[in-house]
Amino acid sequence: MAHGGEGIARMEDGRVVFVAGAIPGDRVRASLRKVKKRWARAELVSVIDASADRVPPACPAAALGAGCCDYSHISPDAQLGFKREVLAGQLGALARRTRMSDVDTSAVQLEPTTGWRTRVRLGVDASGRAGLRRARSTELVTEATCTQAAPGLLDGIVGPGARTFTPGAEVIAVLDSDGQRHVVESTRAQRGRRVEKVDRVLEGTGNVTQDVDKHQFRFPATAFWQAHAAAPASYAGIIESWGAGDYARRTGWDLYGGVGAFVPAIDAALGGAERIDSVDYSPSATRAAQDTLEGFNLSVHNSTVEKAGGLAAPGLVVLDPPRSGAGSGVVGMIADTAPERVIHVGCDPATFARDLGYWGERGFGLARMTLIDAFPNTHHFEIIALLMPRADLGDTATTAPGA
Repeated sequence: MAHGGEGIARMEDGRVVFVAGAIPGDRVRASLRKVKKRWARAELVSVIDASADRVPPACPAAALGAGCCDYSHISPDAQLGFKREVLAGQLGALARRTRMSDVDTSAVQLEPTTGWRTRVRLGVDASGRAGLRRARSTELVTEATCTQAAPGLLDGIVGPGARTFTPGAEVIAVLDSDGQRHVVESTRAQRGRRVEKVDRVLEGTGNVTQDVDKHQFRFPATAFWQAHAAAPASYAGIIESWGAGDYARRTGWDLYGGVGAFVPAIDAALGGAERIDSVDYSPSATRAAQDTLEGFNLSVHNSTVEKAGGLAAPGLVVLDPPRSGAGSGVVGMIADTAPERVIHVGCDPATFARDLGYWGERGFGLARMTLIDAFPNTHHFEIIALLMPRADLGDTATTAPGA
């Protein structure tokens, strides 16, 4: 499997061909759609001999062409293995000297594997019908719902008999920890951008309540939150466990911190933080103080990470950048403060592997890593890595690339 959900084949002349919908072990008939000097892209026409890992598509929307569950035709047992292979391939291609076999690496699939998504963004067509976007297209599939959605999340919103919305708008539906459904309309975002302004509240209050262990957070439905119901608590547990140590500086950074869901875990890892700086550019996430965080020594900064100022030198840094990754500038800025531990959360294996290279160039080694399948039946997954200065890891440390 290639990163992005396509199967990899080869032409007779050795060129790589990416075939959406195909998986290792398949023999398929495919039609070439784009041919370059070193690679080609093809469209699956039919499966001649099926892989042992192929199953009937589990998602009705994906079966109709939606880009939601691009792994739903792969057996659940095989999906995690393919994702491990994708991560290993990206590390090998982009992180040079880092191999999964060199470091303590685990792989975990979050449960449940269907009905796990508690928030969905939908497009609206010219007739006012909401739906999911087709793969690699702006067209919508409005006839069927996706099996990712939590029970009740899309009832009456997508599919036969569903209500209509403002043509061209974006609909956000959220099922929060109190079981309340919130449905709002927002302006459709440009590709690669996120619009957080609520134009109309259609159901609920538009302000959601989300729990992580004993802490409760309140924020607008358009603000970022992890999609899988089990993800926030799972990530927080890893941060608290991997971050725990005897720190010379009991200060923490929570970068790309959103509403501060990881703040309690950072505080626990530091043994009671003297100060935590949380940075996020989203006004929706940072505008209102979270009552559940009143007892922490927390300073919230509404800023991009690159431009954040007034931060205390950290002992522990947690960063959860967007799909584009942190980049060399952010990695360099963190490394210059000489933190004792860094926990890096990556939601794209390619940019994560690239960022590992930047960490290696700045003298940090990879202590441990885990792949978390927080997006079952899709090609997406998350990776969490613990990085430390190489001098603190000893001779047995995994050297991050570029060192």
